[in-house]
Amino acid sequence: MGQMIRRTASAMGPATGVFARRGPLRRFARFVALILLIVVAVLFAGFLHYADAVTTLAPPQDAKADAIVVLTGGYQRIDQAVSLLQRGYGRRLLISGAHPSTTPGQIRKVTQSPAGLFECCIDIGYDALDTIGNANETSRWIHDRGYKSVLVVTNNYHMPRSLFELRRVDSETDFIPYPVVNSDLKTTAWYRDPDVLRMLLSEYGKLLIAIARQYTGFGMKSGLRTAGD
Repeated sequence: MGQMIRRTASAMGPATGVFARRGPLRRFARFVALILLIVVAVLFAGFLHYADAVTTLAPPQDAKADAIVVLTGGYQRIDQAVSLLQRGYGRRLLISGAHPSTTPGQIRKVTQSPAGLFECCIDIGYDALDTIGNANETSRWIHDRGYKSVLVVTNNYHMPRSLFELRRVDSETDFIPYPVVNSDLKTTAWYRDPDVLRMLLSEYGKLLIAIARQYTGFGMKSGLRTAGD
């Protein structure tokens, strides 16, 4: 009986079709799964690092600079920037990314700032459409005035991407982060709050896209408003 089985197997010849490919396919699938696992682990570790950096980010105690720039996205940011200007943290302030319909009078009224402060020391930029545009608009303003150090005012979760874009277009200027902290993420369980977690994941994803764009050159744009916008 055993001899009959061996003769039958010998007559069939080597395994063909899916049986012959099962070994290599399985090894390839395991390799792909391992790569995906490593990528997911790296992305997760990167998010934890980003979240830790954001939640522990705090305004510096003494952060005077040549000038101040605030990236629009809420009047709380502008309030903070105007207050820093009034306290002498910088000689001049740029409000970058304002909507074309926004007037200096409206901003002054909301921030309750004196008219003279806007006349002498505050510029409003209307060209930036996004964070990339903020960086380009700010860089142009900096070099037009010859500043060497600039205080950057924006929300804490937005700060890493803002600094990345600013330093990408202007490596000569010293950008000093001054985060606006809307909520105390350091002492609260932010990972249990769906809204906060969603916001952090969204910003982390945008930061990864910005980094990828820097290294690949794909999707590069000015982020500035054109005549038709």
